[in-house]
This record gives sequence, C-alpha cells and structure tokens, in this order.
Amino acid sequence: MRKFLLFDLDGTITDSGPGIRRCAQYALESFGIHETDVDRLNRFVGPPLTDSFRDFYGLNEKDSLQAVKKYRERYETTGLYENSVIPGIPELLKKAQSEGYVNVLATSKPEVFAVKILDYFGLAEDFAVVSGADLAGKHVVKSDIIRTALERIQKSFPDACPDMSSAMKASVMIGDRKEDVLGAHRIGIPVVGVRFGFAVPGELEDAGADAIAGSPEDIRRAVREIETADEVSGQRF
Repeated sequence: MRKFLLFDLDGTITDSGPGIRRCAQYALESFGIHETDVDRLNRFVGPPLTDSFRDFYGLNEKDSLQAVKKYRERYETTGLYENSVIPGIPELLKKAQSEGYVNVLATSKPEVFAVKILDYFGLAEDFAVVSGADLAGKHVVKSDIIRTALERIQKSFPDACPDMSSAMKASVMIGDRKEDVLGAHRIGIPVVGVRFGFAVPGELEDAGADAIAGSPEDIRRAVREIETADEVSGQRF
C-alpha cells in the first residue's frame, strides 16, 4: 500500500487559475507587458514564479524578483481567494482517509499561502502533513518540496517510516503538471498525473507519469494501478 498520498495544490486540489492569471497580469502590467492570452497566463500555474517571469517573458533575475513582489502584492489580499475547490476532491480526501491512506500536501506555492487556502476551504483537517515553498524563493524546486514532505512524514509517522527509504516506498505523488512528475521521479517516487488540471495535452505522458487519472474519482484507481505494479515487481510495503 502506498500509504502516503502527496497532493499538489493548484490544479489538483483547487482551481486557482483565475487568481493566478489576474495576479500575473497585474505583475506584468508593471513592466508594460499587456498579456490577455489565457493559455499563456496558465503557464504560471505550477512552476516557480521567478522561473515563469524569466522563461516566458524574458525578465532578468532582478526584474523577475520584482515581478514576484508585485504578483504577491495582489495575491495575498485578493488573488488567494479567487479560487475554488475542484468538485469531487473533498470526497476523495475523506474516502482516502477512511481507507487508511494519509493525505499530504506538497506544493510549490508558499507554505503560508497554502495553509491559508486549506483553512479557507475547510480542508486543513484532511491533511496530516503540509510542505510548501518559502517566501524567499530559496525553497521552490518541486523535488525539494517533496523531499521536505517525506522528511516530515518520517517525523510524524516514525513507526511506519523509520527512514527516508521507507517513506519513499510508501508514497505516491499526485499532480497536474510536468514539474510534479519530474520532481517526484528525481526523488524516486511514482506519480499519478491528473488531466483535470493545467497540463497541456500530452504533457503528463511525455514527462513519464506512472498512471493517469481523468477525474478526482479516478485517482483511487490510478493509485491502485501503481500499487499493483509494486506487487508485480515484488515491492510490498
């Protein structure tokens, strides 16, 4: 059993698109960039913000940091709440807990904002562990976020996971972007990619997701698919 289910937040637990897009527009406007293309703005969902401003709009490091500051200027008061829980997710989280799984949040969003979002939507009690980025931009890479989540799992569940290896073998990542897949694989854990998030067609498959879920209800089937593969390969946890 892959006891620990590590969930991404944006695009997996909540539809945060409206707030992220408007905050990205707000930040870009401060540099005289008038972006209205929804598909282009959706690229901000998932990767670290500094990377997005640099890679998608050519801002240098100094300007990227300033853009992130402008983004958060609007996000922490307004954009944070331009958000909604994806239908079927609350039921999935409850069902997973009833079946003996432990829900963990592993998001590149700053942890302080992630906790506020869980509280705002009444989901905080559904997660035993939360791991997010810091506001300084030094802890934003997805593999680092996942590693921190596993370390916290070890501390919270020492009997089930006495070391990092056992935590890895008992965990699966669930996310909607290639960063989730690549970050988890870098650590050594399998991934369920969800199609109802912000990934473009083929993104999850190209990144190498171990299983694909088309809906929140389908995530349980996808997790079982990975567990079955564990049994076939002789890995029983």
